[in-house]
Amino acid sequence: MENNEIVYEFKPYLRVYKNGRKERILVTKFVPPSMEDPNTGVSSKDIIVTPETGVSSRIYLPKFTQQQKQINKRFPLLIYFHGGAFCVQSPSSPIYHNYVSSLVAEANVVALSVGYRLVPEHHLPAAYEDSWEAIEWVLSHSTGRGSEIWLNNYVDHNRVFMGGDIAGANISHNMAMRLARFSGVILIHPYFWDVKPIEDNNGQLWPNIYPSSTGYDDLLINPYKDPNLSSLGGKRVLVCVAEEDLFRDRGWLYYETLRNSEWDGVVEIKESQGENHVFHLLNPDSKNAVKMKELVISFLNHQEKIPSRI
Repeated sequence: MENNEIVYEFKPYLRVYKNGRKERILVTKFVPPSMEDPNTGVSSKDIIVTPETGVSSRIYLPKFTQQQKQINKRFPLLIYFHGGAFCVQSPSSPIYHNYVSSLVAEANVVALSVGYRLVPEHHLPAAYEDSWEAIEWVLSHSTGRGSEIWLNNYVDHNRVFMGGDIAGANISHNMAMRLARFSGVILIHPYFWDVKPIEDNNGQLWPNIYPSSTGYDDLLINPYKDPNLSSLGGKRVLVCVAEEDLFRDRGWLYYETLRNSEWDGVVEIKESQGENHVFHLLNPDSKNAVKMKELVISFLNHQEKIPSRI
């Protein structure tokens, strides 16, 4: 039957049929939030960020010491965008809930894990729109009069970071191109593309998740061609790549392009030898995963304030 003829498949994310129907392949489990995780002491809850679309996100709060409670301690904020080819995963997926929760516990930060809408129900640019609305919602709390008490009472709004992996790293870069008021951005195995390979499923993904895009010259996927790259907000960028990852060379190209541009910030890169794509999520207790997380934590604990410009 024509309806069952597959014309494109990118496992475990997306399947496209001849009649144009698209199907998500991977269905992830749901991990509920907890007001005090027994292993880390981290508290988490789900919140509606955009009532118009019903988009929710998950917010995390580190465990307070008695001294921190007494001095009304405020923490850096990490706005995190999950990966999954814009098609799968969510803040409540086990690998992302556990990873963000561990960062919150070990780096002593507050985190907002953004639950943007996914393909195939919502093609790009929906994920970018949702992510930007989440950022604007966070910034509305900088005066202490927002709708979410955790952001009002426990966040140091002078130390706001963005970060993500794969598609989430792509989102992080593109949000950084729109926002100057943050401390730094973390790009883990970023999903960027610059050419269309003839026999590579990755190269066919972009037109299927963003049908109205101009193609591989679109600056959302091809930042190397952006004449305004030097206007990237913030002053610090950390790029993490893996030696065996398909996206390794593009991560290095991003690092070199940004470093050689007129951007006046500091960009660092870390390559994990012998590792493949998102190894830090698939094997979080491995030696290299622990090293990479320590680097991310060190980056988040950097004390430099955000620039005053908006």
